[in-house]
Amino acid sequence: MTASAAAGGSPGPAGSPGPAGSASAAGGPAGAAGGDVIGETRREVCALHAELVRNGLVAWTSGNVSARVPGTGLMVIKPSGVAYADLTPAAMVVCDLAGDRVDGHFSPSSDTAAHAYVYRHMPGVGGVVHTHSTYATAWAARGEAIPCVITAMADEFGGEIPVGPFALIGGDEIGRGIVATLAGHRSPAVLMRSHGVFTVGPTARDAVKAAVMCEDVARTVHLARVLGAPEPLPADQVDALHRRYKDHYGQR
Repeated sequence: MTASAAAGGSPGPAGSPGPAGSASAAGGPAGAAGGDVIGETRREVCALHAELVRNGLVAWTSGNVSARVPGTGLMVIKPSGVAYADLTPAAMVVCDLAGDRVDGHFSPSSDTAAHAYVYRHMPGVGGVVHTHSTYATAWAARGEAIPCVITAMADEFGGEIPVGPFALIGGDEIGRGIVATLAGHRSPAVLMRSHGVFTVGPTARDAVKAAVMCEDVARTVHLARVLGAPEPLPADQVDALHRRYKDHYGQR
């Protein structure tokens, strides 16, 4: 599916609305199913950015959330350099999965190519989050995985939170590092070396939750290391805890 077909029409030049039938800044043409789902995704992504602020995971304009638009070859992502207080659903940028802008008045996040690469190569991923949260990024600066020494890590991450390679911002190199590092891991989070945290999930909300939990366990394990030398949990216990959390925790 081409980006123009997925959006319901051909977009105009970058940064300008397309002709009648294309996705609009408010979410698409009235009554069009494609526009409805784009609009809903824009609203969801906008609201989830507030969770990054509420949980103390971002500073100034850093960080971003994106979501795959269900049933399309599109994604919605935060605009670059716009303050969190100024974000609205209409400010969210619609891009295709090559990372090219399809609709929106702003330029998309500088991490758009990385997010797009993840969506192209991890079809089960519906949301991607990036933060420079303090404790997790400190582990990334050390180039050290966060060891699985507490049950909360076994539950949420199924083991350690791995470290990915250093990569420059702007292209898809970060996305390549995310995909390669998470292959074979149960963790929905990766610490990109000397950069920060990227998390994935079946939905954008799941990816935000993983980012919140990543910072929480990064802080706890750091404090444990200051106090002594915590021992990693045995692999069989990690497996049992992770299975229980995935299969039985919460309302069913």
